Amino acid sequence: MRGVITHPIEGGLFRGLAELERTERGWLPHRLPRAAREQCPDPQLAAVEAQPSGVRLAFRTRSAVIELDVLRTRTVLVGVPERPAGTVDLIVDGSLAEQAPTSGGDTLMVDPTTGRGDLDHGSVATVRFAGLAASEKDVEIWLPHYERTEVVAMRTDAPITASPTGRRPVWLHHGSSISQGSNAASPSTTWVAVAASLGGVDVINLGLAGSAMLDPFTARAMRDIPADVISVKIGINLVNGDVMRLRAFDPAVHGFLDTIRDGHAGVPLLVVGPLYCPIHEQTPGPGAFDPSALASGQVRFRATGDPAEISRGKLTLSVIRERLTHIVRSRAGNDAHLAYLDGHDLYGPSDFAEHPLPDNLHPDAATHRLIGERFARRAFSAP
Repeated sequence: MRGVITHPIEGGLFRGLAELERTERGWLPHRLPRAAREQCPDPQLAAVEAQPSGVRLAFRTRSAVIELDVLRTRTVLVGVPERPAGTVDLIVDGSLAEQAPTSGGDTLMVDPTTGRGDLDHGSVATVRFAGLAASEKDVEIWLPHYERTEVVAMRTDAPITASPTGRRPVWLHHGSSISQGSNAASPSTTWVAVAASLGGVDVINLGLAGSAMLDPFTARAMRDIPADVISVKIGINLVNGDVMRLRAFDPAVHGFLDTIRDGHAGVPLLVVGPLYCPIHEQTPGPGAFDPSALASGQVRFRATGDPAEISRGKLTLSVIRERLTHIVRSRAGNDAHLAYLDGHDLYGPSDFAEHPLPDNLHPDAATHRLIGERFARRAFSAP
C-alpha cells in the first residue's frame, strides 16, 4: 500500500459503544460502562458486553485501501459445535460494500458443565479492504457481533476524518442474544442493524446474549445514554434463565422503565414482548442444550421446566406477554410516549412453519432481516 497512514485508535472514530479500554495489545470496545460491569461478576455478561454488536468505526476518506489489525477472542464451549468465524462488514455510503472473515486471535475454551475456562493465546490478524473508489466517501467498519474484538491498528492510503455525530436520530435498544444477533449472517445484518438502516437511525445495541435480565445497572446505563428513541425487548432470558417468578416480574419491569424515564422523560419508549418460541410458550425454564442434538453434532435448545409450576408463579413467554400488555396499559395514562409492541408482530406462530428456529431459540439469517423490516415499519414508519 503506497503512502500508508497509520491512524491513532481513539474514541471519536467509534459509534455504538460506552467505553474504549486500553488493553495490553489494543483497544477494547465495551457496550456497558465500567460502573455497570463492576456490579455483576457473571462471566457470561462480561463476555457478551465486550462482543461489539453494533459497534463500528465511522469516518470519511478518499482511501482506496483500508487495513484493520484486530485481535479477536472466540468463545468455544466444549462439546458444542463451534460458530463460524466472525465477519467484519464494510459499509460505504450506506451500502454493504465488502465483507471479510476474522482469523487468528485468542480462544477461550469453556466447560459448560463447570463454567471453567482455559485461554489459548493467538496472534493479531489483519482485515484488508482494497480496490475502493479513490473518491470522498462515508465509511463504516462494523466489528463482529459475537467475537470479543480488540482494535490494534488502522491504516489507509489517504487521510481520514471522523464522521460527524448528530446527523441522524439515535436509537437505543436493549434485548437478548436475538437482539445481539445470534445466527445472523454478519454484524450489519442482525435484525437490529437492519431496522436501524431502514429507519434512518444510528443504533446503540445493548443486545446482551443471555443477559437481558432487567438488571438495574443496565437500566442506569440506558438512563445515562443520550437517545432520541428507546426500545426494550423483555422476556426470553427471564424464562430460559429461570431468574424470577411472577411476584418479582411486574415490579422489576416498572423499576427498569422508571430508571430509564429518569433520564429520558418524553422520549419515545417502546416495550417489545417476546418473539414466538415454541419451547417456552407454555413451558417454563430453565433452558438447556438438547443432549441428543449435541450427540449428533448439532445445537438445539429445550425447556426443562414443569408447566404445572406456572400456577406457582413460574414464567413463560405467554405469561410475560400478558403481563407486559397490562403494565404498559397501566402506565400509559401518565406516559404518552410509552407503547407496547407484541413480539408476535415481529415473529409469530404463523411465521414458524416458513421460518423455523434452527436451534429452537434463535432466528436464522433470513428471519433476522424479516424481523428488522417489520420492526422498522412499526417503530420508524419505514416503507
